[in-house]
Amino acid sequence: MANWVSGQSHYETLLISQDGQAVPSSAGVLTQVEYSIEDIPELDTLFVCGASPIARTGNEEIIAWLRRLRGCQMALGGIGTGSYLLACAGLLNDCRATIHWWDLESLREEFPQTRMTNNLFELDNKRYTCSGGTAAMDMMLSLIGQLHGMELAASISEQFVHERIRSSEDPQRVPLRTRLGISQPKLVEAVQLIEANIEEPLSTDDLAHHVGISRRHLERLFKRHLNTMPSKYYLEIRLEKARQLLRRSDKPILQVGLDCGFTSASYFSTAYRNHYGLTPREERKKLAEQKQDLPASSGLSRSVLMPGSGE
Repeated sequence: MANWVSGQSHYETLLISQDGQAVPSSAGVLTQVEYSIEDIPELDTLFVCGASPIARTGNEEIIAWLRRLRGCQMALGGIGTGSYLLACAGLLNDCRATIHWWDLESLREEFPQTRMTNNLFELDNKRYTCSGGTAAMDMMLSLIGQLHGMELAASISEQFVHERIRSSEDPQRVPLRTRLGISQPKLVEAVQLIEANIEEPLSTDDLAHHVGISRRHLERLFKRHLNTMPSKYYLEIRLEKARQLLRRSDKPILQVGLDCGFTSASYFSTAYRNHYGLTPREERKKLAEQKQDLPASSGLSRSVLMPGSGE
């Protein structure tokens, strides 16, 4: 689009997979590529694209190949979970980087040498990472703006009916007030406390004390605006977090339960089954079966290397 709007050939995009073969998405859509990692031409920038959930196995050859790029002058970017592969290769050490908000916490634990942020995207020297989805658009528009001016970036944004170019500091998640569809400040404050205290849950009395209202007043607010009680809402938030960890990390099930405030395996399993209709162990088994049903890999099973000339 930058080329079309400006009438100049600023960019050329090449598609690469591990072995030069087409890569299937989780929906079965094939992406045709032009090169394998063994025969790529000289590049200015290489973007590694990764889908969700993170593929923690099966990309060892790609990670080893990325490690060999450590001393090169080429800019390296990660889109979505592509940031994970760059981190595995040590290419984000001592850099600011980001990834989809679902994976932020696990990557902070796994790669303490990378300064993981919850920003929409991060541009740190020659390391470009974003949280995926529409954040890739904002990151690319920002890069185009740096090289060719914001007037061109704004024109491109208008062509894509993208009404605002978000900055790197913009948050990934929808603001809590918008997400809940409420504006009651005490209730929003209580929910913020809940989301910030998953591993060691607060009691309803503690929540009421911290937001400065009585327990009965807090319960009325939850009932009126969210049609539930604080304790039930809290439990659902913890179970949702547990489900994310079960699906997107390889932590042991017991550890997932502890991280979400469940003090025993039996309590965690019972609460999870009552809410989702299957136990945590069955959840993991179901996910493994779904992965086996994905189309056979003909490159990066759930990652595509997308290099470009320029940014």
